[in-house]
Amino acid sequence: MVRFPATPQAIVFDLDGVLFDTEALYRDALLAAAADVGIQIPLSLCQRMVGLHGHAARMLLREYVGDEVDLDAVWTGASERYHAMFETDLRLKPGVTALLDTLDEFGLPRAIATSSSHGTAIHHLEKFGLRDRFDALVAAGDCERCKPYPDPYLRAARILNKPANCCLALEDSQAGVRSAVAAGLPTIMVPDLQQPSAELRRLCAGIVTDLDVVNDWLRQACGAASRDAPAH
Repeated sequence: MVRFPATPQAIVFDLDGVLFDTEALYRDALLAAAADVGIQIPLSLCQRMVGLHGHAARMLLREYVGDEVDLDAVWTGASERYHAMFETDLRLKPGVTALLDTLDEFGLPRAIATSSSHGTAIHHLEKFGLRDRFDALVAAGDCERCKPYPDPYLRAARILNKPANCCLALEDSQAGVRSAVAAGLPTIMVPDLQQPSAELRRLCAGIVTDLDVVNDWLRQACGAASRDAPAH
């Protein structure tokens, strides 16, 4: 299922689409805000924006709508809509709590590497009582370059004090997978809105349906490592 050279020493999670079911909220908010100013945005464009930092996503949108559209109005309207949705429709992705319990059981450190802001990440974590269950948070503004560049994952590995190639990345998007792989992290893709291309399938150590599959594999890997460890 997963091509990994050894049991990982740490896990680095993406936030949107991996820990929280937010990608559809961003998409729906943007589509509604664009409709308010008379613009129809194709779903294919929304999918291309998944995993990108706000500035990069905004540039994609500008390329599509041109210079005559009040992009500030669209962006502000989308922001207001999805922040309202955060209070009513925010959900954890399936398997998050069980996977964190497994990391606790086996003493594996974990971090988050996200293109979202610190404020957004902390809001989501605190809403579900998860803020203290992560050892590090790398968010927008912490690195000069965001995903798909490797900087967020390299920073997360440094904070965890682990070699990048000994950390396992969990990602849902093309930009995120490219970021993690470029940083040297074996990467499991858990697709959300974006489905993996043939190229992404070659890049990933594995592609799974949900975090429960990751959890089952990790428990087996950690259990086997514990049994094989020399007695003291």
